Amino acid sequence: MKNRFFELATRQAARLLGKPGRLKTLLLQFAGKVNTVKWGDVRIQAFREKFLVLGRLLRAYVVGDYREIPWKTMLTLVAALLYFVNPLDLIPDVIPVTGLTDDFAVLVWVYNAMRLEIDKFLAWEKAREVSL
Repeated sequence: MKNRFFELATRQAARLLGKPGRLKTLLLQFAGKVNTVKWGDVRIQAFREKFLVLGRLLRAYVVGDYREIPWKTMLTLVAALLYFVNPLDLIPDVIPVTGLTDDFAVLVWVYNAMRLEIDKFLAWEKAREVSL
């Protein structure tokens, strides 16, 4: 993906990956922004669960429950979440209607690129539910 803002987010993600406290802050920012999205629009409702899966995956990684994921994949995930929470990116979030378009595109792109790893995580999550 050629996007100057995403490349900047990737460099920032590399500095954050080894810092659980900073990643927890990112998770809080991500959750806060996800909660501000108006999910009533049918066109974007389908994305909500995907975004929540990305957040759960990072949370499980941060707390040390799930580490069966390549470092580079986590780097891409953290970069995508940083891109999402940053209001100043390719299309600034303050622009009505279209402001989140690029953020959604990046998150969906990362979700699709990580699909195999996400499937493994979801299987792990389901197995963990059964064992609890």
